[in-house]
Amino acid sequence: MKILHKEILVDTLNTRVVKIKVSAEHIAKTARPGQFIVLMVEELGERVPLTIVESSAATGEVTLIFQEAGLTTRLLGRLSVGSSLFAIAGPLGHATEIKNYGRVILIGGGVGIAEIYPVAKALAQAGNRVTTILGARTKELLILENELKKESRDFFVTTDDGSYGRKGFVTDVLQETLSGKNTYNLIYAVGPIPMMQRVAQVSKAFAVKTIVSLNAIMIDATGMCGCCRVSVGGETKFSCVDGPEFDAHQVDWDELVKRNKIYGDKEKHICNLIIK
Repeated sequence: MKILHKEILVDTLNTRVVKIKVSAEHIAKTARPGQFIVLMVEELGERVPLTIVESSAATGEVTLIFQEAGLTTRLLGRLSVGSSLFAIAGPLGHATEIKNYGRVILIGGGVGIAEIYPVAKALAQAGNRVTTILGARTKELLILENELKKESRDFFVTTDDGSYGRKGFVTDVLQETLSGKNTYNLIYAVGPIPMMQRVAQVSKAFAVKTIVSLNAIMIDATGMCGCCRVSVGGETKFSCVDGPEFDAHQVDWDELVKRNKIYGDKEKHICNLIIK
């Protein structure tokens, strides 16, 4: 479980996004798009879920991309090539249903761009015509642009400040795309909760099936703690074992927003105490 490769993708505007390759042969052999792992940096540390961006059964490697946000991701970002993780478990969660839908739209916001990448590759290989819409606050925060361009027939970038691509939001492009002459059969979106919620609102008006991968708070990640529960279609689901992908039109977004803010103040306080 050693770190074999490390690359800083973003280091600006108080934001750091890191890409690492980790040796995890048992995970690499069975991982599929849409699944995730849970890792522990230290024995007494917390468990954090990270999407599997790429995996190689031949080399036994898995690729992870994460933003240094809370304590554990900041500690993980400090590790160098050759460092060992205390534990890593996976692959976890249900894999994305990959088949030939026809025309599909992939939407990624922020570090969620890393999560749509393996799905985009798999859908393109299955014969789908992939339209990709990426969003970032500013050009410096955009990741995996070239990689996703290779998998896409149509490709758009939006930035909040207009520093690159089109000024505005991914939902602006989505609205225009769905209003055009083509019919789309699936939308897959990952990013900040407000972005995914707005995508769901726009796509619902056009009656297009929409899947989102939820970044609910997880502790155990095996369905035992119940911390990652979300309401979907009026039923309680666990993101770790029932997801992480759900029908965007059935998610109780207001509840999800509230639950994801539960530990915000405590996490910020601990980071300030420990990370100098």
